[in-house]
Amino acid sequence: MKVVGKPLAKVDAAAKVTGRAIYADDMLPARTLHCRILRSPHPHARIVSIDTSAARRIPGVVAVITGSDLPVKFGILPVTQDERALEHEKVRYVGDPIAAVAATEEEIAAAACDAIAVEYEVLEPVMSIEAALAIPKDERIQDYGGPNNIHKFVSLEFGDVDGGFARADNVREDVFFFQGNTHLPMEQHSAVATYIDGRVTLWSSTQVVHYVHRALAKVLELPMNRIRVIGAAHGGGFGGKTDPFAHEIIVAKLAMLTGRPVKCTLTREEVFYAHRGRHPVLMWIKTGVTADGRISAMHFRSALDGGAYGSYGVASTFYTGALQTVTYDIPAYRFEGCRVFTNKPPCGPKRGHGTPQPRFALELHLEKLAHDLGLDPVELKRRNFVKPNTRTVNWLRVTSCGLEECTDRVIKASAFHQRKRFFGRGMGFAISSYLSGAGTAIYWNDMPHSEVQIKVDRGGVTAFCGAMDIGQGSDSVLATIVAEELGLQPADIRLVTADTDTTPIDLGSYSSRVTFMAGNAALEAARKMRALLVEAVAAKTGAEASAIDVSEARVGDCSFEEASVLAEARFGTLTTAGSYTPPKIAGPYKGSGVGPSPAYSYSACVVDLDADARTGLIHVNKIWIAHDVGRAINPLLVEGQVEGSVYMGLGEALMEEQVFRKGLHKWPSMLEYKSPTFLDMPEVETFIVETNDPEGPYGAKEAGQGPLLPVPPALCSAVYDALGVWIDEIPVSPEKVTEALRRKEKGEPPRYGPPRFPSIPYPEAIKVQPPPKDFDAAAATI
Repeated sequence: MKVVGKPLAKVDAAAKVTGRAIYADDMLPARTLHCRILRSPHPHARIVSIDTSAARRIPGVVAVITGSDLPVKFGILPVTQDERALEHEKVRYVGDPIAAVAATEEEIAAAACDAIAVEYEVLEPVMSIEAALAIPKDERIQDYGGPNNIHKFVSLEFGDVDGGFARADNVREDVFFFQGNTHLPMEQHSAVATYIDGRVTLWSSTQVVHYVHRALAKVLELPMNRIRVIGAAHGGGFGGKTDPFAHEIIVAKLAMLTGRPVKCTLTREEVFYAHRGRHPVLMWIKTGVTADGRISAMHFRSALDGGAYGSYGVASTFYTGALQTVTYDIPAYRFEGCRVFTNKPPCGPKRGHGTPQPRFALELHLEKLAHDLGLDPVELKRRNFVKPNTRTVNWLRVTSCGLEECTDRVIKASAFHQRKRFFGRGMGFAISSYLSGAGTAIYWNDMPHSEVQIKVDRGGVTAFCGAMDIGQGSDSVLATIVAEELGLQPADIRLVTADTDTTPIDLGSYSSRVTFMAGNAALEAARKMRALLVEAVAAKTGAEASAIDVSEARVGDCSFEEASVLAEARFGTLTTAGSYTPPKIAGPYKGSGVGPSPAYSYSACVVDLDADARTGLIHVNKIWIAHDVGRAINPLLVEGQVEGSVYMGLGEALMEEQVFRKGLHKWPSMLEYKSPTFLDMPEVETFIVETNDPEGPYGAKEAGQGPLLPVPPALCSAVYDALGVWIDEIPVSPEKVTEALRRKEKGEPPRYGPPRFPSIPYPEAIKVQPPPKDFDAAAATI
């Protein structure tokens, strides 16, 4: 390998650090109108009337629209088409968009929004999971789902769960809560639209141009070939820009009405309400283990606070239960999930999408089981690690698995078992797994999930891909793979990405899918192009094709430019294409489409901290983390992704939370919403574990989300190690620590967390037979 595996700089690094990159908010076409959106001040209310006449009379106002102008509903999932770009019947959270203004100045647009008169009939808000489960005092938030304000039920059973509990020597139950939090990207959401010659063009800070394209076509009632969506340079997403958003549709509609460019950049407060971040999740786990620590059965329940709309919520509900079996060998498993609607901003996918919450609960639960049995928690977990090339009880296919090596690396480096124990100093250990892209598309279709085209012209190489680089380095991955196959350097590859007019379809940057899926597509296209160049040079020189080396910008005895001219003369226009479709590996049951992935990554983490018993303050000293990345296409970027995940995991564990009072966000600004600063970030020692997955490009798997998952439970385990109290609720605040210590001193259970799990009318579980014992676990398809 000449460039794969080398710690090279990002291909877009210079543009971003010098300020040359063009973000959506940097764009200001001639005659641009500025858009502001009027949003609901109430968490739950019917709209009785909207009077826009005063706003329309303000000088500088060019257009005002309301929900009647955009009546068609949309949503990211086909089963939850429940949002309107502008609501004109009922608002469901503070911040729900009601009307929009396009004006010559942003200040004029804001004044016009203030002049719009809206009459509301205020309804009783639903602000918690428990309230959503109760019979509503007024009316339900949404007119689908149910009973009460329940959005989605999941109830599945794999294997003989009751028999597994009967065989157990020890059975334990625990309840945990993971508070919701938000993405906090540096760049706010922004979009600019034009309407020229009957065609809409939208530039947006989206993670998924393809899904925005589909939503615009539906709501604007235009054919897709009259809409173009371009991903602008991206200032951070973390999942928060994967939904199609109201402001993207609004600016497109206003551009159609005015014939002028229209721009909308959300304020930071609006971003907190637009949200789509981490679901608050309440969880109950019951696990049976034998005397030697082997899991015999597990029953997992989750209740998700989904906010006001569906978003990715159906998938998030399944994800809270699907992946427990991908880390631990669980022979019998029952999962019951429930997502409820509340009058809060809708939740959706945030880095890890539905999996950090159950990982937090499961790791602490097994830690407590180990203490019950008098076993070392690391050893109990080791005894239950899933093995490579196996099928889980819920039919998920595991290919490569580096859990053992990840665990060995962090345990040895941290001297975990040699640590000196004293009050106030603690270490905690946890593991995790994550997807290398979802095996199922958002909407059912038989198209590839990723497509890449390559063009070579007089020595210049251009790769076209619909994937969006959101800072994770996907452009660098694509350039590196193409460069490796063509004997060039990544800087030699020109990239055209995330443009629905010029690039082939890619399903977007989410679920850590781009390296694996777009990488495989790029690899196929590059190998086809390499074959054309080699054949042309072989024909010219008379050499055997197999003997021609492609490296150092040369193809055999020819320079790359000479080879490309020979190939163009021989074959005509030099273009190749590659695509990737995940294998059909979902199980034979309804709901099996959420959870399967072509490959799973694995992580292990140790946290070392000091905890002050008097104040409850926690100081993290060092974190050791190992991540099974399959193969590092660029180890420098992998290390950056791992450490970024550690940073975000620490924020969620210690301080971040979306808290509301009467529908209002308690801290809707970056000054008040607490996240770690440079001073809060500890030393991180990162280990890259390579297992060379058989299906990944050059063996690569994901690196962007999985390493976040073990950080919160490892931190809570370290708090217990330091102070002897369990904090079963995220975030771990000083108040919770001191309260747990107070309870311990009084002889009460030494914990802080939810006291119980609510009674939820889960439907009877669908019983699914596990895969047969002689099943070929390594097979690509079922």
